[in-house]
Amino acid sequence: MNSLSILFTLPLLIIFSYLFDAFARKTKFPSVILLMFTGILVRIATTIYGYDSFSFLDNLIPVLGTIGLILIVLEGAVELKINREKLPIILKGFLAALIILTANIFGLQWLFSLFFGMDSQSAFLYAIPLSIISSAVAIPSAVGLLNQDRDFIVYESTFSDILGIVIFNYALRQVDSKQSFIDGSSIASLGLQIIGVIIISLVITYILFRLLNQIEHHVKFFLILALLILIYAIGKLFHLPALLTIFIFGVFLSNVKTLLPNFLHRYLDLEQTEKGLHEFHILTAESTFIVRTFFFLFFGFSIQIMNFTSITPIISGALIVSIMLIIRYAYFTIIRLKIKPNSLTYISPRGLISILLFIQLKDVSLINTENSPIDERVLLVVILSSMLIMLLGTLKKQPEQTHTNSEEESLLEISSDIQNSQEYHSKNT
Repeated sequence: MNSLSILFTLPLLIIFSYLFDAFARKTKFPSVILLMFTGILVRIATTIYGYDSFSFLDNLIPVLGTIGLILIVLEGAVELKINREKLPIILKGFLAALIILTANIFGLQWLFSLFFGMDSQSAFLYAIPLSIISSAVAIPSAVGLLNQDRDFIVYESTFSDILGIVIFNYALRQVDSKQSFIDGSSIASLGLQIIGVIIISLVITYILFRLLNQIEHHVKFFLILALLILIYAIGKLFHLPALLTIFIFGVFLSNVKTLLPNFLHRYLDLEQTEKGLHEFHILTAESTFIVRTFFFLFFGFSIQIMNFTSITPIISGALIVSIMLIIRYAYFTIIRLKIKPNSLTYISPRGLISILLFIQLKDVSLINTENSPIDERVLLVVILSSMLIMLLGTLKKQPEQTHTNSEEESLLEISSDIQNSQEYHSKNT
């Protein structure tokens, strides 16, 4: 492919991604499905014309996925508003993410060991990527929900991303050291590491804030992003939960006035920081859009539809999705004491993080990924099925949500009319 063809192809792909995103906002249909299908169709077309050697994707997809992961967590953290009123919903989101994630991991481990004949260690590692909710898909899909439910999805999916990656890195470290997953000293060491990373993250966050205030060069936000990616790479090298640093920086960036101690306020120009927040948020959102576009396009491109010669991956994916739904339904039934499922039950999509962690399993020497019954075909079925279930579930509940929102708006209008009337009478009096 010559340079002119590339100059035609890249802009068209970005334009298509933008149109897919606009279509998703109108219809609630996940745009990543359209991106993956576009990649699959392009792969079919290139195969027909004799182009079938794309080994560069093996290195490109993990890099794009890692950068996308950092940007998605950062963007999600910037969206979080921390105050006393939101503490209950934050706690609910964290507990839901922890309990549902843990239940999914052990539930899928049981499924893989019993029905697929996998050893306990491999079953546990394969279960983690398939148990993590994709915040990149869940958060945009929750736009039509009530404010409280929408906030819950934001917190739950964000915490699910972080907890899932922490558990996955912990499991890989245990495999490398040939220790059991449930080990008291290893869990205590992980806890101390997390505390240490949080303390270091606070120091790094303060340094980055000072950089934001003191750098006068017109290009500074990409410098901050580069430093965050470097910090993540260093943490990855030492098997540390460096994603917490990204999350903490994003949370402090959007809640600097409420979270930053008072004695540090005099060292920072808070007005300048808030002004930079808006620009940084735009940059993060635009960068996330570009990286996510090419990640899912290339992931779809890496899938060869001719490999689906058996119905086994579809059956395996259906079993995995069934366990995911049963666990999620059981959790919300117990918490809400209602048998009828609500919209939150269906919003449990898998996406970028599942793909990224799944790819990392190929580097684990103790796991034979080539002969594993859980392969890329099963992963694709799980991702597409979870997104379609989310779509059908949210569309089913949409009229109810719209009706409730209209009732809230009517109440607000009535309240406003009463207040205006009272002000009018007080002035006349």
